[in-house]
Amino acid sequence: SCYGCPTKVSCKGVGLHKFPKELGQGVKYLELSNNFIQNLSGSHTLGFGQLEYLDMCFNQLEAMSATALAQLPQLRSLLLGSNHLDHNYVANGRAFHLLRNIEVLDLSANNLESHMAGWYISNLTKLRMLDLSGNKMTRLLAGIFWSTRRLRELDLSNNYIMEIEEGAFEALEELEVVNLALNSLHCISGFSLTQLRVLNLSHNALELFVSEEGVEPYLLQVLDLSHNRLLYFPELPKAHYLTHLNLSNNLIASLLPGSHHLGEFVLRYKEMASFNGTSPAAAGLTHVADLDLSNNRLQLFPFTFFHSLGSLRSLSLAMNCLQEVARESLAGSTEPSDRSPAPPEHAALSVRSLDLRSNAIRVLPRWFFDSLPQLETINLGSNSLQPCGGSRVPAPGGNCTPFYNMPHLKHLNLHKNNITRLRPYAFNQTLLLSLDLSGNKDLFMPKEALGGLEFSLQKLSLRDNQMDNSKAELPCLGTLKVLDLSGNNLSLLPTGLFCSPLESLDVRHNNLLTLEKPALTSWSRSLKDVAVAGNPFSCCSLAWLDTLRAAGVGVRDLDKALCAYWDGSRNFSAKITSSPRWLCPRPRSTSPLALLVVIIGIFSLSSGACCLLKKGQKSLGCAGPCSKKVGVFPPHPKRDEPAEVKPADSITKV
Repeated sequence: SCYGCPTKVSCKGVGLHKFPKELGQGVKYLELSNNFIQNLSGSHTLGFGQLEYLDMCFNQLEAMSATALAQLPQLRSLLLGSNHLDHNYVANGRAFHLLRNIEVLDLSANNLESHMAGWYISNLTKLRMLDLSGNKMTRLLAGIFWSTRRLRELDLSNNYIMEIEEGAFEALEELEVVNLALNSLHCISGFSLTQLRVLNLSHNALELFVSEEGVEPYLLQVLDLSHNRLLYFPELPKAHYLTHLNLSNNLIASLLPGSHHLGEFVLRYKEMASFNGTSPAAAGLTHVADLDLSNNRLQLFPFTFFHSLGSLRSLSLAMNCLQEVARESLAGSTEPSDRSPAPPEHAALSVRSLDLRSNAIRVLPRWFFDSLPQLETINLGSNSLQPCGGSRVPAPGGNCTPFYNMPHLKHLNLHKNNITRLRPYAFNQTLLLSLDLSGNKDLFMPKEALGGLEFSLQKLSLRDNQMDNSKAELPCLGTLKVLDLSGNNLSLLPTGLFCSPLESLDVRHNNLLTLEKPALTSWSRSLKDVAVAGNPFSCCSLAWLDTLRAAGVGVRDLDKALCAYWDGSRNFSAKITSSPRWLCPRPRSTSPLALLVVIIGIFSLSSGACCLLKKGQKSLGCAGPCSKKVGVFPPHPKRDEPAEVKPADSITKV
């Protein structure tokens, strides 16, 4: 059941209960994962002296003899995840001491406790990558990694680690990547791993993170502190190369210096005596390009906090409690200071992508956008913003947000902002590529609302706005490629779209009876796919579907689309894919075949008239052609007399 070449063999998931010793010599790469092997003895590995890579993950492995491992001198990678190595760990660990050249070791998900894991790795001096994730470790002992000094990557995630003893990582001078996610750590103090480049501490219970200021610069580039209980921005070392910082899903309520209250901590730590919350926490983050502060408790957007982040490109403050933006960040103050002078030019942020969705923002002033001159993408979904008109003078009262004259902005999301009306030229001189106006119930959009976007807009979403024909007026958008009109009350497509080179169209859940021929004709060369389900199409007017199919357009939800037809006194629905057109009445035709049928019918009726005898006579059959008197009968025939037959000329007119 195994397959591969002579040096690389895979026996993954073939139901093996024993090591396949019959494979022969020369195998360097052997995959035995997802089987039922319980032990590895000396007789099994005889002849595998060239083996460099062995994968035995997801077996039932309990015992590994010293003889078996001694016969694998070239082994570099040993993957033993998801087995039962907590059994016989003393003998197994003694056998591991013979793995002199092992560089990659996976012991994940083996129910190992802290002392068991330490025993397994106690003599692996060449180890470079170690995976101990998914075990039952509760603490890291001070000397656990003393013999693995060359370790570069260490995965300790998904354990129960609550304590890291001082000096646990001291011997690991080459360590670069550490994953401690999904543990139970409450405090990180005196962080001094200067050589570390990636540190993942997400999904713990951290309330405090304090680094140690030393002589050597920190090389940390990626730090993930998400899904913890941090109350404040962490105190990070000033000299470092941090580029990605994730602080999402914490309890940070303020970014202002001097706003720390130690009484808010759930637990008490001796490190609080040196906790400094008076200086700006972001003072040394000069290289951070990606900062995620989403899903915290921030109420104020203090602009000056981010002034020192000269390399910041992507900033997320989504799912907070933001209501205002402030130019100045005064210590202990949470009030916006819009009357202060505009920020100087050098204070402008270099942010290109800003996520402010799911907050409570009502207004963003003009200076806010002027301080973000490189902004290309902004997500303002689920707020309460009202766009201003396209004039340079804001509306009285300053209760609208200007989105015009922003030449660098390319992508704007205003999903669910309770916008009921768009003013004319709301996005004038802002060369948007994509615009999301979905989820704004009963939105009224006059034709001039999108004025200025005729030659830039490529993607537009008007989904779930419940707009009827009178509220969805669109100009000629000459570059529009993707349009979402689903979830509205449209019975006709806006005529302004007929000039757009659409490639994707979504019109689900509207009131469309058909798709207009002018639209399909204009889109025949560009349209690639449509979505149409949820419309009351007529089963007897499906010519639009034939047009789409002839043009090679894919209808991605055709199996869900229904159409309606009239049967007597009731309406019925059928799947469009069932070709229900046979239910519809056939149109009248003047084709030669139809004329021939009519002529034959006339001849039959005329001949039949010959068979009608005078009053009181019985029918004896026809013996010849009819006379000119055929069809002339009394105006009121009696009950036993034949009914009146209309002249042949009147029949041909039907």
